[in-house]
Amino acid sequence: MLTAARSTPAPPKNDTARLSVISPGPLTTVQDQGRTGYAHLGVSPSGAADRTSFALVNRLVGNSPASPALECTLGGLSIRLDAARVVALTGAPVPALVNGRPVADPTRFRLTAGDVLSLGRPNVGLRTYLAISGGLLVEPVLGGAGHDVLAGHGPHPLRAGDEFAVGAANPCPQVPVELAISRLPQATTIVRFRWGPRHELFDRSDRQRLTTTRWRVSADSNRVGVRLQGDPLQIGKIHLASEGMVRGAIQVPPSGEPIVFLADHPVTGGYPVIGAVVERDLDLVAQAPPGIGLRFQPISSGGRTMKLASRRRITTRS
Repeated sequence: MLTAARSTPAPPKNDTARLSVISPGPLTTVQDQGRTGYAHLGVSPSGAADRTSFALVNRLVGNSPASPALECTLGGLSIRLDAARVVALTGAPVPALVNGRPVADPTRFRLTAGDVLSLGRPNVGLRTYLAISGGLLVEPVLGGAGHDVLAGHGPHPLRAGDEFAVGAANPCPQVPVELAISRLPQATTIVRFRWGPRHELFDRSDRQRLTTTRWRVSADSNRVGVRLQGDPLQIGKIHLASEGMVRGAIQVPPSGEPIVFLADHPVTGGYPVIGAVVERDLDLVAQAPPGIGLRFQPISSGGRTMKLASRRRITTRS
């Protein structure tokens, strides 16, 4: 992390640069702030899974909030730049090597022409964001430059040999130390949510089970959603007409084990949604690696913790 607020000078604004991918790691994608206004056409917003870390990494290098950057899952990314640029890393902290030598402070640093940057595996968190001063120049699809793993929109996941143009460098602003830290999940992370819209389909014991179980993140999770494992809810099979889904929706399939939708979620679904994770805590869910524990804490519209109220179970017929 930064040890003091400081400004890193950028090279003169004269031309673009080229980024070459040497190794993409397990999964690295181009992401931005997402697509908006196309849900009625079946297009999800997509964009960065951890929005706070994404916004911070662009700010660190002087880019606009919407500039495309790289989202690297579980590290392993290796790239080369053909021109000098300031780069920054946020989200899950990873060891960073430049030409095989460790970077003492990988929050923000400078690469010279021909340098090779390699990222290790994070010890905490899941997704690391890499921004380059000037931003990646990527052709948008439906208003967004990010890759959607469910629908396939946007540039494909990075492959060895890929090349990207990088825009003219920007001056890097001073950023206070506290703004250069990403929120990351702990061994058991509290996730706040609001009930609804279908929580009344679940009886009191099911709703209580949702909030008292220490759910474990399944390895069968991705940018579409985080699957949870634990004491399943007993709602059984419910037939609902397809209805709109939002980022953060807690959907309960017939297995009784919840799924928290992330950036590439489907726009509709037929399983009941018992609640929705608040935007601030959804970044923590996006950073939760397999095996980590999550606990749901209900809050009111005003942000206060709610006590479980007794409600009549509503039955449905198929």
